[in-house]
Amino acid sequence: MEPSSIGRLPILNVTPDLGVPELTPKAYVGEVVPFGATCFREGHDLIGVALHLRAPDGKSSRIEMTSDAPGTDRWSALAQPDKAGKWSFTIESYSDDYATWHHNAEVKIPLGIDVELMLTIGSQLFARASKEASRTAATRKKLAALAEVLADTSVDPLVRFAQAEGEAVDKLLSGAPISSLETFSAEYPLLVERSLAGSANWYEFFPRSEGAKQNADGTWVSGTFRTAAKRLPAVAKMGFNVLYMPPIHPIGTLNRKGPNNTLVTKPGDPGSPWAIGSADGGHDAIHPDLGDFKDFAYFVSQAKKNGIEVALDLALQAAPDHPWVKTNPEFFTTLPDGTIAYAENPPKKYQDIYPINFDNDPEGIRAEVLRVVLFWISKGINIFRVDNPHTKPVDFWEWLIKTVNAQHPDVIFLAEAFTRPAMMQALAKVGFQQSYSYFTWRNTKWELEEFFRSISGETADFMRPNLFVNTPDILTEYLQFGGPAAFTIRATLAATAAPLWGVYTGFELYESVARPGAEEYIDNEKFEYKNRDWVAIEKEGTSLAPYLTKLNEIRAEHPALRQLRNITIQRTDDDAILAYSKHLDAQFTGTGTNDTIIVVVNTDPHSVRETTVHLDLTTLGAQHGDSITVTNLVTGVEWVWGADNYVRLDPFTEPVHILHVSKVN
Repeated sequence: MEPSSIGRLPILNVTPDLGVPELTPKAYVGEVVPFGATCFREGHDLIGVALHLRAPDGKSSRIEMTSDAPGTDRWSALAQPDKAGKWSFTIESYSDDYATWHHNAEVKIPLGIDVELMLTIGSQLFARASKEASRTAATRKKLAALAEVLADTSVDPLVRFAQAEGEAVDKLLSGAPISSLETFSAEYPLLVERSLAGSANWYEFFPRSEGAKQNADGTWVSGTFRTAAKRLPAVAKMGFNVLYMPPIHPIGTLNRKGPNNTLVTKPGDPGSPWAIGSADGGHDAIHPDLGDFKDFAYFVSQAKKNGIEVALDLALQAAPDHPWVKTNPEFFTTLPDGTIAYAENPPKKYQDIYPINFDNDPEGIRAEVLRVVLFWISKGINIFRVDNPHTKPVDFWEWLIKTVNAQHPDVIFLAEAFTRPAMMQALAKVGFQQSYSYFTWRNTKWELEEFFRSISGETADFMRPNLFVNTPDILTEYLQFGGPAAFTIRATLAATAAPLWGVYTGFELYESVARPGAEEYIDNEKFEYKNRDWVAIEKEGTSLAPYLTKLNEIRAEHPALRQLRNITIQRTDDDAILAYSKHLDAQFTGTGTNDTIIVVVNTDPHSVRETTVHLDLTTLGAQHGDSITVTNLVTGVEWVWGADNYVRLDPFTEPVHILHVSKVN
C-alpha cells in the first residue's frame, strides 16, 4: 500500500504558517499565540485534536485543541511561549474512542438499546487504557477499576454507566485520552523573539538638539552625547524603554541641505543626518560634534541605567563625500556622463545622498554592511531602525537579518517602510521584527476599525506594527489642525491598540506647524538644530508628557495591552466614536485574574459626540445579561455598564475613555 499524502485522519490548513518553507512565523516572549488546524474524519465517530509545542530546549507540551464551531472542522488552541528561540509544533488528530463510546452510550442506554453491548465496549476501552505504560500506576489502577464496574452485570446498567462519566473521569483522561488512529502533521517552525521585539514604547530624539545652544550671532553649538544623556531620565519617567536616534555619523559637506530642505546653506548649517559620510568617516564613525566613542559609551550606559535600550539608525546610503565613494565606487550607479546618480523619488530630489546599487557588487556590499552592523553591536547596540528598506532588495534583508540573528538573536530590526502592502509584508516575512505601518494616516472610525482588524488578524503571524504617532517626516493634517485633542486621541489609539508604539519628540509639546503644502514640520529638525527648553515647559505645564506617562503606566499594569492579536471592535451608533476592547484570560496574565480593557475614542477632535456603545459581553469575560463594573484608568471614575451604554466624549475636556473591567457582576 502506498503511503497517504494526507494521513489516516486529515490535518489541513495548519496555522501559524506562512506557506513558504523558508519563511517562519514569529511570536515574542509572553505573546499569546493562536494555533489552528482543520481536522475531520469519515463517518460519525468523534475525533480529538492536540497541539504538541516543542521549546528550544526540546521539552514538549501537549495542549488539547477545541472545536471552534460545529460543522467547520476547525480546531484551535492558545499557547504562550515563555522563552526566546526556535520553537516548533505539530498537530495530532486522533480517534477519540472514549468520546465516541460515551456519545453512543448516553443515547442508547437510557432507551434500553444495546445496553450490555455498550457497557461491554466501554469496559474493554478502560481495560485497554489501564495497560498503557505511558499512564501512571495510579491512573492505570483507576481505569482498571472502571473496567470492572462496567462489566459487573449484577449492578444496574444506569448506575454502572454513571460511574464511567462525569468530571472525575474527564480529569482522569485529561491530556491522555483513550484514542486510536493517531495521526500527526508535519513539524512546523515558530520563531519566538525577546519581549522587546513585540512590546515596547519608543521615543525618538536628535542628540544634536538636546543641549544645543544658539549664540548671539545666530550660529549654533551642537548638543553632544553628554548633554543628550541629561534628557534620558525624563524620557524614562514618561515610561519609554527604547530611545531611537537618527544617524549619528559624520554628515556630508558636498550638496549639504539647508533649513527646510533648501539647496542653499550657510556656515554652521548642520545638514541632514541621513546624508552620511564625510572626511571624518562613514557608517562606522561618530559625528565629531556629538563626541567620541567614549562619549557614546557613556550615553548608552546612562540609557541602560534608566531602563532604556538605544536604537540606532541604519541608513544604507552615502553623502557624495562618504569614504565609500573613493574606496568603493562600484557600490553606486555611475551615469553615462561619468557622474554618480543621487537619490530621487520624482519630483523629490536628494542631492546630498547617493543611493547604493545592490546589483553592482552584491557580495562586497553584503560584507561591508554586515561589518558595520556587527561593529555597532560590539558598541552595545541591539536595535536598529532601518531607513527605507523597501528601496533595497528583499533578499538582501533576508540574508542580513538571518546572518546577524544567528550570531546575535536579541538584535531587533525595525523596517521604516511606508510603501505598498506587498513590500511591507514581504520585509516582515523575511525577518524584520517590527514594521512602520499605515496607522499614521488612518484617522476615521471606519479606517481605524479596518486597520485594527488587519494588524491583529491577517498579518499578525509575521508582521508587528509599531504605531508611531509622528516622525520627523510625518506631521499629518489631523495633527496640524486638530489641536491638543488630536494629540491625545492619536496617543491613546497608538498606546492601546498595539503593543508597539512610538513618539517623535515635540509631540508632547503639541508641535503642529507644517511647511506650507507638506505633511512635515516647518523648520524641520532634520536640517537644523531645535532647542526645546524642557525646564520652562514643564514649569508652565503646557505639555502632554503627563498623559503619555499615564498611558505607559497603564500599558505596564495591564498585560492585555501588550498583546497584538486580542483586539475586538465593539459597536457604536456614532460614525466618529470608535470602541474596542482587549481581553486576556487569567491563565495568561500572570495574576490569576482576567485582564480586560475597553477603549472608547472620539475620533473627531473638533466636536462633542454622544452615542450608545454596544458591548459583546462574551468578549469581555462576562456572559449575556451580566453587568460589569468599569473604572476609568485616567480619571478614576467608576461606572456599572451592561450591553448598551451611553457615552459622551468632549474633545476639549475628555476625548477618550480607557476603562478597566474591574468586576463582573
